[in-house]
Amino acid sequence: QVQLVESGGGLVQAGGSLRLSCAASGRTFSPYAMGWFRRAPGKERTFVASISWSGGSTYYEDSVKGRFTISRDNAKNTMYLQMNRLNAEDTAVYYCAAEPRRGSSYSYWGQGTQVTVSS
Repeated sequence: QVQLVESGGGLVQAGGSLRLSCAASGRTFSPYAMGWFRRAPGKERTFVASISWSGGSTYYEDSVKGRFTISRDNAKNTMYLQMNRLNAEDTAVYYCAAEPRRGSSYSYWGQGTQVTVSS
């Protein structure tokens, strides 16, 4: 069983930065990809960024390109999301997720971490 635990959320002023972490535990953790998603107040959960676990290919939602950077440390089974130039629209609960195999859905999810950006 895979468990994902996010950390690093908090309250930050507009223009500031936060770094989220997602630590994975479980026997032989080796997903095809991992991703970050977020759910803003009153909205659906949406995709933020993803990274392939082996090759490190990355993808970003348009509104975070150039501001957010996703990365991973395979040895630590940990994924990160560096968020810079935050604005009020980035306020949301951020979730990490793992896609076990190529073409499968994101089937493992963390509990979420709150990011609040004050303007």
